[in-house]
Amino acid sequence: MFGPSPVTGQPPAPAFQPPQPLGQRPATGGNPVGAIVRGLAASILVALLYTGLIAATYKEQSLTVANALYLAHALINGAVVGLLVGSVGRGNNGAGIGGAVIAALGAFFGYVNAPPLIFALEETPLAAWHFLQAEPFFPAKAWWNDEASGGVNWFSPLGLVVAAAAAWGLAYALGSKRREA
Repeated sequence: MFGPSPVTGQPPAPAFQPPQPLGQRPATGGNPVGAIVRGLAASILVALLYTGLIAATYKEQSLTVANALYLAHALINGAVVGLLVGSVGRGNNGAGIGGAVIAALGAFFGYVNAPPLIFALEETPLAAWHFLQAEPFFPAKAWWNDEASGGVNWFSPLGLVVAAAAAWGLAYALGSKRREA
């Protein structure tokens, strides 16, 4: 259509290929939506297990043990999400970023679901419901504040970073490995 007409005996000119933008990679063939859904399901399960562990053992925990359990939970949550996202998403950047966000949210909600559950076990579920209606952000405030020194509990945001870094790092490593294969 465009360009010179082919000369007899010569193959036709190749079709015009627009240049690709810098840094664009070919499609990886993974399933980013499936990766996100599986990562979300795994993160919810790990967070629920952590919440149950905290509710069952909170009376015997020191502050050091509680912080260590929280960071271990964040690392495990990130690792599980990263493994699923990396194996299903196969190096898709959106899936890796989504997995990091999901792992951080799983670490956060695993912690903030424990105080209402503990309150419901110590009192009654109805009392916990009324308490959360009166003070809906209490679990998030407990996550952020350090009651002992009156400042910020820096283990809380550190757990988010650990979870996100583990998820993204494992998803990237597995995706790169699958992309090469």
